[in-house]
Amino acid sequence: MLLTSVVSSQPMLGVTVSKTICTFLITLAIWRLLRRFIIKSAFDNLPGPPSRSWLFGNIPQLFTPNGWNFHHSILKRYGRAIKLRGVLGEQLLVTFDPKALHYILVKDQHIYEGSSAFIERNRQLLGEGLLSTRGEQHRKQKKMLNPVFSINHMREMSERTRCRLCCKFSLMIGSVPLFYEVTERLRATLKTKLANGPQEIDALHWMTRTALELIGQSGMGYSFDNLSGDDDIHPYSVSVKKFVPLGGGPVGFLVNQFVFPFAIKFNFPRLKRFLVECLPFQRAREFVKVIDVMHHTSIEIINAKKKALTSPNPEVVAEMMSKKDIISILMKANVTASKQDQLSDEEVLGQVSEQMTTFVFAGMDTTSSALSRTLWLLATHQDVQQRLREEIRGAQEDGQLSYDQLVSLPYLDAVCRETLRVYPPINLAPMRMARQDMILPFSKPIFDSTGKQVSEVFIPAGTNIIISVLGANCNPDLWGPDSYEWKPERWLSPLPKAVEDAHMPGIYSHLMTFLGGGRACIGFKFSQLEMKVVLSVLLSSFKFAMAEKEISWKMNGIAGPTVAGEDEMHPQLPLLMRLVE
Repeated sequence: MLLTSVVSSQPMLGVTVSKTICTFLITLAIWRLLRRFIIKSAFDNLPGPPSRSWLFGNIPQLFTPNGWNFHHSILKRYGRAIKLRGVLGEQLLVTFDPKALHYILVKDQHIYEGSSAFIERNRQLLGEGLLSTRGEQHRKQKKMLNPVFSINHMREMSERTRCRLCCKFSLMIGSVPLFYEVTERLRATLKTKLANGPQEIDALHWMTRTALELIGQSGMGYSFDNLSGDDDIHPYSVSVKKFVPLGGGPVGFLVNQFVFPFAIKFNFPRLKRFLVECLPFQRAREFVKVIDVMHHTSIEIINAKKKALTSPNPEVVAEMMSKKDIISILMKANVTASKQDQLSDEEVLGQVSEQMTTFVFAGMDTTSSALSRTLWLLATHQDVQQRLREEIRGAQEDGQLSYDQLVSLPYLDAVCRETLRVYPPINLAPMRMARQDMILPFSKPIFDSTGKQVSEVFIPAGTNIIISVLGANCNPDLWGPDSYEWKPERWLSPLPKAVEDAHMPGIYSHLMTFLGGGRACIGFKFSQLEMKVVLSVLLSSFKFAMAEKEISWKMNGIAGPTVAGEDEMHPQLPLLMRLVE
């Protein structure tokens, strides 16, 4: 009887325990929600715009493709530290204060790591790479990749180089340098198109294809595009172009914040894929296809290189060992690294998959965005375009420009720097999250919403922090009242003393375009070289003018142009091009 009683009571006990757990979880969720409105701190008094929705806060305004006016308005009205509302009243901090950025990105970067949502999303989609690791694992991966982006390696990408063949002698490579080989193909195709006179050309289309081929050849030793036919586009290019819009915007933000951190706790990949494919949302199914193409291309490239590296033919191995593309160097470096610094097979695959995506974003989407923006600006500022063309042509008397010549052209450098200052391709850096209670100082006092001056603010653990790249680059306190105006000439004179004294923690020209600290963009030198090579080749042969269409730039994670009144999901930049006499 006693045994029967115990057995019969077990279901009742299970139900009781389940109810208790559910009640606890619901109570905890309600408490976390209510404490946002009950418990007050100095953070609550930071200035900021009113919340537009009790459910979504300011998120729709912050991440909408047409959000430029909202961003400019809050930066100019509320200053260097802004409080926004997230989902269900969550408090977000938006800042571009130089001292605050130094603490977030450099001094206390181990505390202000990438948000859990950002890290887990990248880990789910891209594997174990730079964008999805923290701490020592991230440091180890970055250390292995640093030599790839050295000045010497960049110089080799743009100059004639020596290579040691398996027959143990050296010779000068007769073909044009790698960067020029790609851009010369582009120039030849465009010359053919313009042979019969001026035409309207989609500059974004060709900048995207050229940027992908440059990063493919130099980054992976892989050709994606011969840059000939209008429609000869590699599926990988199409997929990467869709990755940011599909994963961005208000919907992408909500999915990243709430779905991926939950999904990572369940290690059932096939089940998760099945559930995603069953969702009645075309966007979700399209995202799965994009990830598949990117992943399968990564597998294809790494398997080909692994096969060459382990080939029984010494000539094949020697050829592989002589390659200087990023993925080959990564694989060779891992083979020769010390045991404690070696990556596992899973990490190498994650690195290749993730680094391919990272490098393509750096070399394709962000750089093609910056190049397209530069051409658009030059088309609207014909005097700047002509001056830049004269500088480039004057330096080309002896033929193609070397690395040292490219980086020493003052006006070309000024145009690139000013474009990246006023029009950074990425307006908001990936979110950081405070992992413990912190005091965040400011470079100078700010006025809170009560009118009180404060020089620091308490940041509760778990607070998400958004860095405004646009705000940091165009801060009128540093750059003056014309800070939001595009003026390349400002770089030809000494910069304002306030800019130098601010000690902005960015790794490039007192700007935050490529961020700073341990998670700064590792490929910023590559991107700079890429921009200058393409501009020097195009401007020496072609003239750009505005077509009779209104261009609208969208904030789709990475800024992109569209034609006003046409499909916003089809980015394009039609410019009128003609051959230069």
